[in-house]
Amino acid sequence: MSQPFELPAFYLPHPARRNPHLEQAREHSRRWARGMGMLEGSGVWEQRDLDAHDYPLLCAYTYPDCDGAELSLVTDWHVWVFFFDDHFLETFKRTRDRVGARSHLDRLPAFMPPDPSAGTPEPRNPVEAGLADLWRRTVPGTSADWRKRFALSTGHLLDESIWELSNIDIGRIPNPVEYIEMRRKVGGAPWSAGLVEHAAGAEIPAAVAYTRPLRVLRDTFSDAVHLRNDLFSYQREIEEEGELSNGVLVLETFLAVSTQEAANRVNDLVTSRMQQFEDTVLTELGPLFAEHGLTAEETARVLAYVKGLQDWQAGGHEWHLHSSRYMNGGGHHGSSGLPLGTLGTSALDVRRLVAATGAQRVRNFTFVPHRRTGPSLVPELRLPGAPRLNRHADEVRRTTVDWARRVGMFAPEPLLGGRPLWTGERLDDYDFGGFTAYTLPDATAGQLDLVATFVTWGSYGDDYLSAAHGHRRDQAGAEAAVARLLAIAAPDPAGPVAPANALERGLAEFWPRATARLSPADRDTVRTLLAELLDGWLTEIAGLAHHRVPDPVDYLETRRRTIGSGFFLALPGLLRPALPAALLASGTMRALEDSAADHAGLVNDLFSYQREIEFEGDFHNASLVVQHFLDCGYPEAARIVGDLVTARLDQFEHLAARELPVLCADLRLDGATRQAVDDHVRYLRNLMTANLHWHGVSRRYPEADLRRHHGRDLPRPTGLGTSAARIPLPTARAGDGTTRPAPGGR
Repeated sequence: MSQPFELPAFYLPHPARRNPHLEQAREHSRRWARGMGMLEGSGVWEQRDLDAHDYPLLCAYTYPDCDGAELSLVTDWHVWVFFFDDHFLETFKRTRDRVGARSHLDRLPAFMPPDPSAGTPEPRNPVEAGLADLWRRTVPGTSADWRKRFALSTGHLLDESIWELSNIDIGRIPNPVEYIEMRRKVGGAPWSAGLVEHAAGAEIPAAVAYTRPLRVLRDTFSDAVHLRNDLFSYQREIEEEGELSNGVLVLETFLAVSTQEAANRVNDLVTSRMQQFEDTVLTELGPLFAEHGLTAEETARVLAYVKGLQDWQAGGHEWHLHSSRYMNGGGHHGSSGLPLGTLGTSALDVRRLVAATGAQRVRNFTFVPHRRTGPSLVPELRLPGAPRLNRHADEVRRTTVDWARRVGMFAPEPLLGGRPLWTGERLDDYDFGGFTAYTLPDATAGQLDLVATFVTWGSYGDDYLSAAHGHRRDQAGAEAAVARLLAIAAPDPAGPVAPANALERGLAEFWPRATARLSPADRDTVRTLLAELLDGWLTEIAGLAHHRVPDPVDYLETRRRTIGSGFFLALPGLLRPALPAALLASGTMRALEDSAADHAGLVNDLFSYQREIEFEGDFHNASLVVQHFLDCGYPEAARIVGDLVTARLDQFEHLAARELPVLCADLRLDGATRQAVDDHVRYLRNLMTANLHWHGVSRRYPEADLRRHHGRDLPRPTGLGTSAARIPLPTARAGDGTTRPAPGGR
């Protein structure tokens, strides 16, 4: 059977090394797999399958420095996880047995008790027997925090197999954002990262385990491992197993390109994720160590963990070249990843050299600020529903402007050269009160006023930190400003913080109002959401300081924080009784809310492109990120971002119509709770509708208003091709299914 594409040249900055205890692990894994019932008679593997796949070789390459006993242990874990995957395929995926799959998965957490001394049920199959044995052998000497994190990643790996099964059942290919995030759970690399801690004796200190730098290291490692695997496993999964969860197929479908081009793009994303890993190590770990006061021993553990992830990345690639499980013929596979042959003999050689050395990363540091863009290009977008305006809209518009004036948002600011950031006229144009009135069409006047205050404060804060610190590359000043804001919002501050500017006065005024009636738990939740918003702003300011256009995946995940999506997603639970914790923590609900958040953020990026790129000199915009990643022009990037907006809306509708009802049935929710779920879905849909509609009518983004607001009258583009510089406005769906232009300008 011929290969469907030629493997691209891979970026391989670290050499692969092999553990000297390989043969010991091979002998042990054969005995162990047979003892657990995974070989002859299992209906899944025979001895020759285990030998051909050679998981001991995988572990010898990916854990090159541990001793023989530890290598045998981590090898058994990998034998188990691959057996689980193949057993799930044969037993449930091929038969489309969702009920049996759910029952099978629900039993597995009982074999990973948080308390190592607790008993486990009697195993019924090799998957359960293997998990019980491995947990017993692994957890001695580990902390409760590590056990919690490892059990969580193992649970994700198991539970989200239902997601793959559901997609196969209806023939659904996921969108790129959904795929990457779900692949982290079903692919097992975060789980492997936990084993790296164990094998290297490098357990991450609990104080930093959940911080952004460690999360980014884990996620970038996982994405690169999984997408690399997708390249090697495409033929096996798509042509032999009928899978739909493969990054090459996802991009082939979403971008409407050939399989070869999709494979090249997946490889570009592998490179981008690996380089994001490197940048995080070099720029974020040092400040993290200082901020949390890690000891020398704790710092050494984190660095050993980083080295372990690098070893895994290099070793995993080397194993793919040798395992019979995957497509690995053809292509250029020298250990350095460089193209073979004489340099310069063809354009293909140049492309391979650029890919293999990661030279395309230079493009991410070449952004020219304030370049002329012309009006923002906004493709035709589908409104998720019909916009409805709250009857208190005019009142909240007035109170919002009055509040901003009272806290000093129109006053001169020293860090802005003595000029005000906003004026009353500008805030009237922005119409944040109108945005809130569309978002909460049925809210009371008091609820509307409180939310509009937050929207106004958050928008001012984003504009202020960018103008006062971001474009001066003043990362230290921004961090100090954020620390003061968190102190103002502290539940029991050590001492009063006297507000020094409009941003601080605004928070000091509305925060007590916002949290006065909340329970202590809800108050902690809201403050955590505030911290996430501020952390997102700091991440963007750090990007400006490093002058690096972000990696596309990191950009999207940070974008959810910078628009305050956490607050808006939690808002219904703060205004009325919250939904059950099990429902909110489920993968389905997280995916539903993330789809709505991405829809809102990407819509904003489309409308705000000229404002951010030309007038503010920023580059944290999805259309700009796509241009740099795909090396394409602005019109093509805007079209792709528009397609992603539509894909996220389609995913939202799919989840709401198909997956959420099944989850509610699984959780046996009563009628009142089921109604609350429907209300939450309605709120999220209304949030997306209001956001898109407001962007079409607000005077925050059209070019004429930008000139007026910023005091600049830039020349319009002229010359050949400028007539194509406009794409149709978004359209709203009328009741009869036809479309009409959305009101207002861009």
